[in-house]
Formats: sequence, structure tokens, C-alpha cells
Amino acid sequence: MMTNAVVPNDVLRAVRIGLRLSQDDFAKALRRAGAELGEPNEASKRLVQRWESGTSKAPRGVYARALERVTGRPVEALGFTLPVPMARVHGDGKGGHDMETGAGAIPSAAVGGQPAGQTAEETFSGVWLSRYEFFSSSRDDSFEGKHYVVIVQHGNRVTAQSLPGASSNPDSPLTLDLTVDRNVVTGTWVEQTAADGYYNGARYHGAIQLLVEPTGRRMAGKWVGFGKDFDVNTGPWELRLVDRSISKATLEGYSQPPE
Repeated sequence: MMTNAVVPNDVLRAVRIGLRLSQDDFAKALRRAGAELGEPNEASKRLVQRWESGTSKAPRGVYARALERVTGRPVEALGFTLPVPMARVHGDGKGGHDMETGAGAIPSAAVGGQPAGQTAEETFSGVWLSRYEFFSSSRDDSFEGKHYVVIVQHGNRVTAQSLPGASSNPDSPLTLDLTVDRNVVTGTWVEQTAADGYYNGARYHGAIQLLVEPTGRRMAGKWVGFGKDFDVNTGPWELRLVDRSISKATLEGYSQPPE
């Protein structure tokens, strides 16, 4: 009889590490947030461990609201995600594409295992400089987004989370949830723009595919995502390794806007 495999929540772990908090400190922050919200909770280091290990797959409401307050991200962007519909794209007869959905697809990032061609000793974990380009139709110009992100890896799953204050656009946290197959990295991205910024707190998301250079220190490829008018946009995206360490001191050093 088949059983559901336990999949570690590397997104939550990356977010916690990006906040430079231990599991115990994270639990304390959740308890403080609960008190501030008027919803006391009993968050503990053990509960955080259960979430990150995947043995507890979703937080109850009182914890979900505390998680959102501490991380500044919606709970669905913290790795507590359900299977999403499969997208089927077909031509619309006008040079573009339409999308239909069907039930039952499981995100590729939820598939465990060691990537072919990669040994257990090889890892992308560390601090990377993320850089992407996009065209703003409202401003009729191209712009660049840069973040220092911390990457954590478990098997063929790779999660990147921007560090606090480490964005060229103030207060715009970025998350990448990826899988590795040899030198191909594929997955999704989510960016929450600043509430008082040009995009008024809009949350953007899409897909990404990158090729890893033989040195393992650079990934480059393309992103794709929907614009505000529901048009499909794309552009270049690059990740460059800047530090293999993910110690607290290292992360503090990169918690600043990239030059």
C-alpha cells in the first residue's frame, strides 16, 4: 500500500534562515506575534521542527496569522501549499495563448530525491545575488530587480529566500521554489512589492527555468509571469554565488541592498 511521502518544508526553513532566526527564536517571535494580535499561541521549537520536516503540513489559523505577521508573507507562500491544477496552454488563434486547467497535478518542487548527475556532497546552499530584468509598460522602460538571497537545498529541491533589506527595490521580499535535474533548474517565483512603492503592494508570481554553468557558481535563464493586464511577460534572470556560508554573521553582512 502506498503512503504519502513526507516532504520537508524548505521554503519555511529558507524564510526563517533569511530572517536570521534560530528555530527557538522563530517560535518566540510567533508567540510575541500572537500576543500582539490578541491570539495567544503556544509555538515551540518542536512545532517549528515539525513544520520544517514536513511531518506537520499546515498550521492552524492562529499560527498561520502569526506566521504572516512575523515573515511578512502570506501563509500560502511559506511552503504550506496544496497541489495546484495542471495548466494546459493552447493557441488562441490570434498569435497568443490561452490556458485551461485540469485537476490532479502536483508541483514539481514537491518531488523528492537526489537529482541525477549530482552527488550528495554537491549543493547550491549559500548566499547568491539574484538579478532579473523586466519591462514596465506604464513607464515605457526596462528595469532591473536585484536581491541577495539565501539558498537552502534538500535533495533536488532548492529554495531561495531574499534577506531582509537586501533588495534594490525597498521591502520587496522574493521567494524561489525550484527543482534541480542535472544542470537544469526549474520552478516558481513570488515577489511581494512594497505597500508604499510604485506597484502598491501587488504580489507577482510566475515560472522560471535556469541553466547551471559547469562551475556551479552561476545560473542563467528566463522568467515568465502574468502582467496586470493578464498578458504574459518574460525576461532574463540570473543567480550568481557570492558566499557558500549561511552563518548568521554572513547573512547579516548581506542584509543590505545590492550595489
